Amino acid sequence: MTVRAYATSTSCVQGASLGFVLDRPAPVVVTDATDDRVVFEGFASAPRWELDIPAGWRSSLYRARFGPEEPWPFGLPGSRPCPDNEVYFVVRQAVPSSPVLLSVPFTTWQAYNRAGEPGQSVYWTESPTRAARVTFDRPGGGPPPERWEEGLMRWLRRGGYDVAYCSNLDLHDGLDLLSRHRLLIVNGHDEYWSLGMRDAVEEFVRRGGNVAFFSGNTCWWQIRLEDGGRTMVCHRDAVSDPMAAADPRQTTVEWSAAPVNRPENALTGVSFRAGAGTWGPHMSRMLEESYTTRFAAHWVFEGTELTDGDKFGQGCLGYETDAAEFEEVGEVPRATGRDGTPSSFVVLATADLRHWSAYGQGGMTTMGVFTSGLGTVFTAATVNWGNGLHDPVVDRITRNVIDRLSAPVGGGERWDVIGPPADLRALAVLGRTLYAVSADGTLLARELCGQNLPWRPVGPAEGVHGLAVPREAAGGLAVGLYGVTHDGRLLRHDEPGWREVGPAPESAIGLAVADCTFWVATSSGELWRQPFGSGGWEPAGSSGGAVALGGMNGRLFALDSEGCLLTRLPPPVIDGPDDPAWESHAEGVPGTTFTAHAGLIVAAGRGTPLRWRHV
Repeated sequence: MTVRAYATSTSCVQGASLGFVLDRPAPVVVTDATDDRVVFEGFASAPRWELDIPAGWRSSLYRARFGPEEPWPFGLPGSRPCPDNEVYFVVRQAVPSSPVLLSVPFTTWQAYNRAGEPGQSVYWTESPTRAARVTFDRPGGGPPPERWEEGLMRWLRRGGYDVAYCSNLDLHDGLDLLSRHRLLIVNGHDEYWSLGMRDAVEEFVRRGGNVAFFSGNTCWWQIRLEDGGRTMVCHRDAVSDPMAAADPRQTTVEWSAAPVNRPENALTGVSFRAGAGTWGPHMSRMLEESYTTRFAAHWVFEGTELTDGDKFGQGCLGYETDAAEFEEVGEVPRATGRDGTPSSFVVLATADLRHWSAYGQGGMTTMGVFTSGLGTVFTAATVNWGNGLHDPVVDRITRNVIDRLSAPVGGGERWDVIGPPADLRALAVLGRTLYAVSADGTLLARELCGQNLPWRPVGPAEGVHGLAVPREAAGGLAVGLYGVTHDGRLLRHDEPGWREVGPAPESAIGLAVADCTFWVATSSGELWRQPFGSGGWEPAGSSGGAVALGGMNGRLFALDSEGCLLTRLPPPVIDGPDDPAWESHAEGVPGTTFTAHAGLIVAAGRGTPLRWRHV
């Protein structure tokens, strides 16, 4: 007969002990679930047995098997579950030190435990016999038969990555644990999140931590943990949940539903609301589907040799996927933000799965990346990513994400591509719009964002060699887009064209605004200035060899011909032709023109993509 067993916790630290409850004595074998290495063999007493975890055991997911191995083939949801004689648990690092922390979704495993048995599981979702409360103090609750999480965990072990493991229950009030690591990986199918889990992870990101969601259907249901974390509550219904009246924030419904009204998009960038699912006998259809590349120049795709429109990752898209609402702008996707997705979200790849409406739920898949506070979040938006790592493209994307997001802070600023190459000679930002002057004298515009949006022509800009935007109106000059021409004219752009507002130094090649003053750099290396409302220009020393000029927060920036970004504060009085001196701020600026705005430097040039980085 099968031994029935469970652990008294889903995780423990190195050097501690973990309790198990058994219905009969049995031999026990403990293996590392990421590589099948046997780490312990012995005999377990009943009804209680303690496993002493050596301090030298590595942090990982482990499997304790009590009695003989039982057949457990891969299968579909609701098919043969994890045998009752197998117990999974995590060993955490006693002193957290790894750059990467991987969370194991025990709450989702427990939610599916005994699916379909009346009063024993929160499944099936709309069944009147489903349970509202389930306990971790029972057998089962291991990985589902599809093993969504297994592929990535084994890949990480083979790749030699330095990874610490935790139970996702450890994330409940887990900000201190998270803060010891640089990257959190959420893997596979992590559907059930408590308020404490979500608050901790979002705060971790705001403070500069990073998250990689190699997962789908993520953070779909809110749960509550009771009885010291050993009971999981999920009514799935606000009417049945007494917490709806006591503390609506903790009502166990979908995160996006009333009265919680907190779309998971703010955490992951995407949601199953716009995603897709294919279930039951139709699940195999996921093996037919692929992503379509939408931003091949992004760092996530570095080394893949993909181009926009290429397919990749066949078989990764199942059986549930997440998506952000987006609109096509010049054949480029742009997240609308109407669904709660952050405005910084960049769409990297999509899959149109609307035809899945015949098999479960029709929708889309949206792979993307966004920033929140000081942190970065990547999402693959599918439960099956880890089982597609045999694909060289999927392998490389995964390495790119983990390597970048787990790297030490301060390892050098990166220039990220945000647009395709274009031959530009001036840049400036007005509101949320990035303006440019092309080499052929056309004024161009696009949204200032990380998405690879196309430029749209606005009108002529013949002769304009510099652009600038005042931060505020002063001296009779209104906020707007200003330009300077090579033949010595200061212009203001008023739809549909330009209006001359005064003379400017001849041979102008750059324009900036700082301290309510226009600044012009000339091709002869001179810097000139004109305070708003004054009658003329006066020399202001050397331009530092500038080929382009910019201003931000009262500071001047200049790009020289060697690709070095220079900076200085504009003095109230110029005492000499070379006073004050320019200082180097950054080297290797990718382009021949730039603009500075809202803590960003945006750079471009002939034949180079549009890029940005933080100052």
